[in-house]
Order: sequence, then C-alpha cells, then structure tokens
Amino acid sequence: MIEAIDEPIGVIPDVSDATLDAPIEPGAAAIREPVVHPLGRPTRELALSQLVTLSIYWLGINVMWTGLHVIVLPKRMEAIFGPASAGLGLGLITLAGVVTAIIVQPTVGAISDFTVTRWGRRKPYIVIGSVLDVVFLWAVASANTYVALVVALILLQFASNFAQGPFQGYVPDLVPASQVGRASGLMGMMIVLGGVVGVGICAIGYLQLTPGMSETEVRNLLFLPTVALGLIEFLTMIVLVATVDEGRPAAPRGKRSWLRIARSAWGMDILRERSYVWLVVSRLCYLTLPAVISSYALYMLERSFGMSPDEAAPYLIVVGSIIALATVAATIPAARLSDRFGRKRVIYASYGLAAIGLAGVALAPSLPFALLALFPLGLSAGAFLVVDWALLTDIIPKASSGRYMGISNVATASAGPVGLAVAGVVLYVVTRAGVPSAGAPDASSDLLGLAPRAAIASMLVLLAIAALALRGVNEVRREE
Repeated sequence: MIEAIDEPIGVIPDVSDATLDAPIEPGAAAIREPVVHPLGRPTRELALSQLVTLSIYWLGINVMWTGLHVIVLPKRMEAIFGPASAGLGLGLITLAGVVTAIIVQPTVGAISDFTVTRWGRRKPYIVIGSVLDVVFLWAVASANTYVALVVALILLQFASNFAQGPFQGYVPDLVPASQVGRASGLMGMMIVLGGVVGVGICAIGYLQLTPGMSETEVRNLLFLPTVALGLIEFLTMIVLVATVDEGRPAAPRGKRSWLRIARSAWGMDILRERSYVWLVVSRLCYLTLPAVISSYALYMLERSFGMSPDEAAPYLIVVGSIIALATVAATIPAARLSDRFGRKRVIYASYGLAAIGLAGVALAPSLPFALLALFPLGLSAGAFLVVDWALLTDIIPKASSGRYMGISNVATASAGPVGLAVAGVVLYVVTRAGVPSAGAPDASSDLLGLAPRAAIASMLVLLAIAALALRGVNEVRREE
C-alpha cells in the first residue's frame, strides 16, 4: 500500500475564481475568501513496488485505446466506407469522441481536487469510469451503424476520461520530485506494454478477416476482442484502487458549489501559465504521430506492400513489438538524462528521432526498411512520453494538480483526432487522384499504395510546430 503522506497546509488565494465571480454591485466591497490548499510536492520516497502499482492503470487504458485504434476502428471503418474514405470516417469518429474528452477530463479532475470521501478524493471517479468503460465497449462492439458507433465511442470517451482526469493527479499528489523520472519511466513502459497487449488481443479477431467481408461479418469477428479490452482495463483498475492510499487530503471547497468548482477548471487564469500552455500545444502536435502511425500501419501493410490480412497480421505484431522494445529501451535512460541535462534537451532529441523515423517509413522502398525506420520512432516515443510528462508535473501548480493534469490530457485526447483528420484528408485526396475515372472504385486507384505514405509524411508538419511551441516553455521546477 502507498502510505499516507503528511504535507504542510497553507492558505493561498484562490485565483481561479477571479473569472467566475458574479459582478459586484456598485458600492459593494469585493471580498475574496482564501482557500486552504495542500502545498508543495511530497518528500517521502516510495518503494519500487508502489510506483509500479501506481502506474499499472496506464496499462489498462492503453490496452483499450490501442486495440481500438490499431485494429478495431480501422477495419470497421473500411468495412463501412471503403478504402478511400476509411481514413475520413476514422478521423470523424474519433473527433466526435474527443469533444467529450476535452470537456470531461479537466472538469472531473478539478472536482476530484476537492472531493472528500472515505475512499479518497480520486478513487470513486476511477472506479465508476472503469465500470462504465466495460459497458460502453460492449456498445462499441455491438453497434451496427456508423451513427451507433459514434454514439458508443462518445460514451466510452466520457467514461474513460471520467476516470483519467482524477487518476492523473496521483503523481503530483504522491511522488516526490526525486522519483518523478522513475515514475515517468514506469508510466512509459506500461503504456507500451498496454499497446502490445491490446493489439495482441484484437489480432485474434483480425486474423479471421478476409477481403470483401461485409460490415456485419467484420463486426461479429471483432466483437469478443473488443469486449476483452475493457475487462483487462477493469482488472488494472482493481489493482490500482486496492493498493494505493491517496494520503494527501482534499482541498476544502469552502462555500463554493460543485458547479462553480467544475467551471473553475476552465478559468482564464490558466492562460497566465505560459510555459504550461506552450507545453500543452507542443504535446498535442507531437502526439498526432503515434496515433497516425498505429492507425495507418494496417493500411501501409495492405496497400503499400500489398499484403492480405493473413499476411499482414503477424507484421502488425512485429510493428508493435519493434516500437514497444525501442520505447521501453528509451524510457529509463531518457528520464535519467533529463534529470542531468534538462527536460527540454531530451524532448528536442526525441523530435529529431521522430523526424528520421517518419521520413524513413514514408519513403521506405521495402518492408524491411520500413521496419528499421520504426526504431527511431520507438526511441522518440519512449523519450517523449516520460520526459514530457515529468516536465509537466514539474511546472504545474501542485495545489490544483487534478485540474492542470486534466487539461493537459486534452492535448492527448485531441492529438489522435487532429492527426487522423489531417492524415485522412491526405489519404482521400491522394487515393482519389489516382482513380482512372470518376465512377471507378477506390481499389482501382494507381496511387492506392502511395496514399498511406503521404498521410504519414504529412505528420512532419505537425512535428515542426511541436518543436517551435517547446521554445516557449520555461523548465524551471515549481515546488508550490
């Protein structure tokens, strides 16, 4: 069990209320009530086993979302819309869900900062969200129309982010500054392992697919793997809530209503945290890359290299394994290097590796060359995931960690839809440009194999924006 950590309590002004207060009548005095917050980062170090159980829910989250984005949703979209429009359908369906994620995660994270229950301030939200994840994954697996699938994914995003917002407050709550690098490394390893497990589970259904199958046949073969993703996530939640003692007490909310606290998550005062804002922008642009690489790996194998599902399935595992091994290899060294040389230098290095990998995959003359190009992409992902997260926990105000971590994950949630929307447009335009006549099917396009390459190469633009945004970040650690 992670033991409770006693922290000093201090009184600081609640600046987040400034934009939410009702207008003051003429002649009335403006009285601001101070709010009591826990101050500073914890100082007591945690055992390695405690850091592992604190990170294990990342595995469950990524089992679910990687399995959906790498296999389930691309094949469902292809069965519904056909090869050319599958990318657009994929981008639109994820974009619909991300609006929910943007609203829910920061709001619930901020509310959890002030929640007082016998089980702690974060756990009730994590449990409720995880249970609903299983229910809504069943809805995703059962949806028999595009509209039903969109609705099910919106509900799944609601449930998942209902849990994730509070969950992301645990590291600022419980992990001392000296262990942030190690905790970030473990988080990265869990994310990678979750991705491998998620793809492995869904590959069971994918291996049974054959070209030309109807939407109903594809849905039925992917039903059980989709539901299984939720069960794995549920088990990791059980381990988390059974082993973590939240320790730090909730911040007293005084006379403020829950609605007011929820609205405070979106107070404009957050724009004064310039380094935080620029880091969120940089994170959003970078994280479009892994979303597109994972979703378009299947299109590359089938279209660019002409493989059938039977031939492509083993290579999906190979792709995931290469990225996973490279990511895991980079996590701990990157965390230690960032402690010694600074977080931003390591993040810039990860951007350079990503550019090499993207160019290599997009231009690969053969499959072995494309697989080789995945190594720098994996190293980049490993370094970025742990160091960007460590930098984020360094620069946010600790008293409102749930709020700031929740808003930061808006970038994580938005990155996939943004990347898939850009890549989907490129995929559609290039594919249709190669069709011999207006009424010809997408499969007849002379550019069918080039289109996934062009879509992946388009991510270089967003990578350049990520590097520019990082320049505005001051990496000096905040202790309050």
